[in-house]
Amino acid sequence: MKVLITGGAGFIGSHLSDELLAAGNEVTVLDDLSTGRFENIAHLEKNKSFQFIEGTILNEMLVDKLVERCDVIFHLAAAVGVELVVKKPLESLVTNIKGSEIVLDMAHRYRKKILITSTSEIYGKNKNGPLKEDDDRILGSPLKVRWGYSTAKAVDEMLAYIYWKEKKVPTIIVRLFNTVGPRQTGAYGMVIPRFVNQAIKNEDITVYGTGKQSRCFLHVKDVVGTLIKLMANKDAVGNVFNIGSQEEITIEDLAKKVISFTKSKSKIVYIPYEKAYEEGFEDMQRRVPDTTKVKNFTGFKPTIDLDGIIKSVVEYYRK
Repeated sequence: MKVLITGGAGFIGSHLSDELLAAGNEVTVLDDLSTGRFENIAHLEKNKSFQFIEGTILNEMLVDKLVERCDVIFHLAAAVGVELVVKKPLESLVTNIKGSEIVLDMAHRYRKKILITSTSEIYGKNKNGPLKEDDDRILGSPLKVRWGYSTAKAVDEMLAYIYWKEKKVPTIIVRLFNTVGPRQTGAYGMVIPRFVNQAIKNEDITVYGTGKQSRCFLHVKDVVGTLIKLMANKDAVGNVFNIGSQEEITIEDLAKKVISFTKSKSKIVYIPYEKAYEEGFEDMQRRVPDTTKVKNFTGFKPTIDLDGIIKSVVEYYRK
């Protein structure tokens, strides 16, 4: 197939490009390199089946041209990471909402199948778990920019679902729960690469809040393989899927595990949310996915546990 990946120079997009090219597909990556990095895809430049276009999903003429040429679209382009969303809320909202609308509109124009990546942030402060795809969203005040990303991605999901229901555009929605692995940067708030970098340098490991908040982490290889399986599954169209691990750990224990893996002399330092981000910042205390649905559609089962994930990130940053 001829595949278009928006945001393909990002951490997940670059691994997706690797897998699709290895399977014999032609891949075109569209990325403005605002959070993605050319280094992530530089090794693909000599591949005749690969093309990189530096540009934004807000450029309608460019998106029109690229969508017309492709067979399917993996729409990964987005403003991501808590730190980026807090620091640049307007830019994040415009990119996530208007950009997705443009890509969906072109998918409709040329009748292309599209998979849109959303986020576990959708569930907001819902402490229940494991969270199912139809569980309620519980959000704070819209005046707190913390919830802008969750709201923007919810609009993306609504757009995708309505394009499917009203215009019959074949859409698939995926909610990712803390994807981790080599090439991920800690620059935008991603916790494992940030902890690993601090530990390797024997710097203080900065835990935001109490550290009692818990998360689940899934290796990027397990994620991209599942995205490809969903795209190939005709029955997945019109559905939303959680993709994540159910191996739950507190952020405090995660920091201790990283110190142990790196044999670091780092100490754990706790920083209040208002100092790390902004006054009145709110966080999710627990985020665990129910992955029954994606397992039923694809046979999904994580192949790399948390220890393996941390090991792969440590090896990547030491190189």
